[in-house]
Amino acid sequence: MHSLLVIHNSLTANEPAAGSPGRPDTVLRDCGYLVEVAGTEEEAISRITEADASILNLPITEINHWGMLLMQQKTAPILWWCTDETATLSVTACEDNIMVDGLLAPSMHPQEIHWSLHFSAKQCFERQQWMKEREQLLSRLEERKWIDMAKGILSKVKNISESEAYDLLRKQAMNERKRMVDVATSIVKVYQLLQDQT
Repeated sequence: MHSLLVIHNSLTANEPAAGSPGRPDTVLRDCGYLVEVAGTEEEAISRITEADASILNLPITEINHWGMLLMQQKTAPILWWCTDETATLSVTACEDNIMVDGLLAPSMHPQEIHWSLHFSAKQCFERQQWMKEREQLLSRLEERKWIDMAKGILSKVKNISESEAYDLLRKQAMNERKRMVDVATSIVKVYQLLQDQT
């Protein structure tokens, strides 16, 4: 990880004063990183493609908005720059599902910053893997729902058991060279259409 994008808003842009030791861009440059700064969504979108990670120098309430915006552009770690200015809210703000992979603070030593960035990269890619697995699982559950509804319809209409209905569905899918869920969806939709007409 070498290039970082620091994002701030109008409240945190000048806190502390430009060039002073507590600013994230100053601290990170002193640690040897290439740092770009963005204060608007347009600037962030145009600069995120070159960054290895994003540092959000923002109040905790703005993190999820920015996290989603950045993740739509590029999969990269998102870290929160935690200071007195960005952490002024109560603990209840932290109870939401905050989209950050790590924390950084002006009091951290260079080695702590490097390790935090390293672990945040690992956390980011684990989160992405978990999200993909979650989407796949939800898709399978949705497919299972359509297949179960079609089995129920076939059992009722043809007066057969659910296992026989499942075999019938599978055979029909093979004959039509379609996925089983597609055949099941067609059966359910046609049945519902017929029910609505009667």
